[in-house]
Amino acid sequence: MSNVTDKETEAIIIVFIKINHKNDMKKLILLMVLFLCGAFLFAQHDPYIQQYLERLENSKKYLLVVAEAMPEDKYDYRVTPESMSFEEHLMHIAWAMDWHSQSLMGGRKRRDWNTETELKVGHKSKGEIMDKVAEIFDITIKFIKEFESERLGERLDYFGANRTKMQILMILSDHITHHRGQMLVSMRMNGLVPPRYVLFQ
Repeated sequence: MSNVTDKETEAIIIVFIKINHKNDMKKLILLMVLFLCGAFLFAQHDPYIQQYLERLENSKKYLLVVAEAMPEDKYDYRVTPESMSFEEHLMHIAWAMDWHSQSLMGGRKRRDWNTETELKVGHKSKGEIMDKVAEIFDITIKFIKEFESERLGERLDYFGANRTKMQILMILSDHITHHRGQMLVSMRMNGLVPPRYVLFQ
């Protein structure tokens, strides 16, 4: 539940035993409650998780500003025929967030690309696409907020590479930036000035 060391735990147990020998159960219970509350609060305020969440929240805000700035009639624009369209980049970001967090880190069965429609463009309007991207951001943020920080060191296979779950979060952040950058190029190609870059994305 927390990053309390074995030595710290041993010291606390010794204190419990000494108090118990004095038959002072009220103090024992109080100390146990304080210990558990402190451990819980420490686990919930892991510096890496907190900093990552701030970055992801800002990334969500900036991406939605970019999405709003592109006219709906340009949402199907492709820089080259083989490129993703502006709207496909948006939905691909949502798909990747869902897969990296819920499936890769969370163990949920991955969505089937051949049958899945929720995270594909399909006939979605600009507003529907933006709403879906915002929804997946919120679900991902909730997942990471509740993720046990001691599990960040767990390793898994990532396309043949051995990566920790902390590295997976960094890869996810890079992936969002990568596709958002291509969306900005699409805007430039249509004579639009992209929204001013916001730091710490």
